[in-house]
Order: sequence, then C-alpha cells, then structure tokens
Amino acid sequence: MENIRERLKYCTRIVVKIGTSTLTYDTGKLNLQRIEKLVRVLSDFKNQGKDVILVTSGAISVGAAKLGPLHPPTSIAEKQAMAAIGQGILMHVYGKIFGEYGQTTAQVLLTKDIVDNLHTRKNACNTLNTLLSMNVIPVVNENDTVATEEIEFGDNDTLSAIVAALVDASLLILLSDINGLYTCDPHRHDGAVLIPEVYDIDGHIESIADDKGTQRGTGGMRTKIMAAKIAGGYGIPMAIINGNEPHNIYELIEGKNIGTVFIPDKNGKKESNAIC
Repeated sequence: MENIRERLKYCTRIVVKIGTSTLTYDTGKLNLQRIEKLVRVLSDFKNQGKDVILVTSGAISVGAAKLGPLHPPTSIAEKQAMAAIGQGILMHVYGKIFGEYGQTTAQVLLTKDIVDNLHTRKNACNTLNTLLSMNVIPVVNENDTVATEEIEFGDNDTLSAIVAALVDASLLILLSDINGLYTCDPHRHDGAVLIPEVYDIDGHIESIADDKGTQRGTGGMRTKIMAAKIAGGYGIPMAIINGNEPHNIYELIEGKNIGTVFIPDKNGKKESNAIC
C-alpha cells in the first residue's frame, strides 16, 4: 500500500483551516505571533508554486474583543454585528502580514445557501479558481453577518471541507489545539493515544470524537470527523495537526509522522471540481 504521508509531499493545492481558539488569546484578541508564523509558512508554500487557501474563523470573537467586556454578544443580531466588526479586523491583519511576504489576499465570504444552489455554487468555484490562477491567496470565512440557522455551515471545519471540494484540493489541513485524533480525550485521560492514520470513519471513530468545542470556538473533534468524511468523499486527504506551532505544517508536508491523517475514500469523486 502506498504510504499516504509520502504522497503529501506532492500536494499542489492546499486548504488550511484555523479555528478561533488557535487564532486568538483567551481575551478574544488576535494572537499576532501565531498568525505571523502561519502566514510565513503559507507564503513559503506559495513561493514553492503551491496553491494555498486559508479558511479562517474568529470574526465574532475578535469583534467582541474590540468592543470590550461591556458588550458581550447575546442575540443573533449582536453576533452578526460583532462579525461585521471582526471580519474587517481579520482581513486588515491578514492583508498586512501576507503583504509583508509579497502575497496578495482576497476575502471570500460564503453561506450554506450559496453552496446548496447549483448556480451560485458554480460562481463560487469560478471565483476561487480564478483567484488561484492569479496567484492570489483566498481568505475564506462564513458570512456570519447574514448567516442564520437556515443558511449557516455551523462551523468552519465543515466549511473548509466544502471549500476543498470546490477547488479540487489535494490536501485539507485542520489546525487544532491538540495533536490530532486520540483514542479518547487527552485533556481528561492520561492514557489517550494518538491515532496516526484513519482509513475508515466507522462508528468507533465517531464514538471517540468529542463533540464539545472551546469557549471561543464552535467546533470540536466531531465536526472535524465530519469534515474528514466530506473531504474523503471527494478523494481529498485531510490532516489534523497542532496549530499552536504552524511550523508543524512543514513536518506534515514532508511526510513525517505528525498529527492524524484521514485516508480518502478510494471511490471518492476525485475529478475536477466534482462538487460543481
């Protein structure tokens, strides 16, 4: 059997997702040191000729932190307002730091109804692929300013898997606050063992996934498993690695034994823009 980790060296189109808990401090404000490291790594891959897409969370948290503790969002409208504030801050920071490494970024905001509709889904595919052809790094987020329960993805793990399918990515990387998928929750069980590869997402794998996210994030291991199922269905391998040190992305791409790699479905719809 071909070593899946060796194949990662040849991935040419990479989608990287960073969550709120990895992106921000406990204060809700941006962890600029970590963002700078991540941007440097992604820019380096871009310089190697790889296509890179960043799926980012954090808009609501950053917006709330900007207004301070006297304005905690409680209603949907308030969360949407916080997202409007935070998204501008996010893109300013990404644009500035990516720009320092000679990269051009573009903001792409999506909602579930866009992907569910054939016409608008094709438009999203065309936009993302055109940006990549222009050597631009798309920075994707859910459009939380208008998203409601009926049109929201619910978490950016799912969104990143859909984006990977939209652009026919060769690899999806989820940056987490732990090293990967464990046999049980490593925060609560000392005997937890990291699972290096997953070949089949069966009931056992789903049962060991914790469905609780962090206080600032919406995702948990269960949403990451769902993302792996979506990506694998389109023939796209997915990896969960610790995002506290973005340099880990190099280790993964070099084929080293880091994180958890989900092997895609052999019968997955691996063809150009299959979801489109």
